[in-house]
Amino acid sequence: MFKPIATDKAPAAIGPYSQAVDVGDVIYISGQIPLDPSTQEFVSDDVKEQAQQVMKNLGGILEEAGLDYSHIAKANIYLDSMDDFAVVNEVYASFLSEPYPARAAVEVGKLPKGAKVEIEAIAVKEK
Repeated sequence: MFKPIATDKAPAAIGPYSQAVDVGDVIYISGQIPLDPSTQEFVSDDVKEQAQQVMKNLGGILEEAGLDYSHIAKANIYLDSMDDFAVVNEVYASFLSEPYPARAAVEVGKLPKGAKVEIEAIAVKEK
């Protein structure tokens, strides 16, 4: 079963993809960038504020799926500069608790709309 998940608590998709898809026991959450869901505009140029909004967007999608941050099993963080790693890591950690999800963090050449950070996640319904 393949069921799209959509919520107004996260930005609308800016391309041909779903905010997330439910495939049974697993939710695949598309990469979130720091768009305010109500305006579809960046919340700030500051990487800390961008990371906070990205995590809030992930939280909105998790909530729509009946889950929370503790259900994230794997996350991928994409940064436009690895110099922002420590700041983004601090924000990311503030939304989570142990046991932490598996994770990767990489620097990429460019992110959608010029974002400084993007995070995608895989969540499981059973903890």
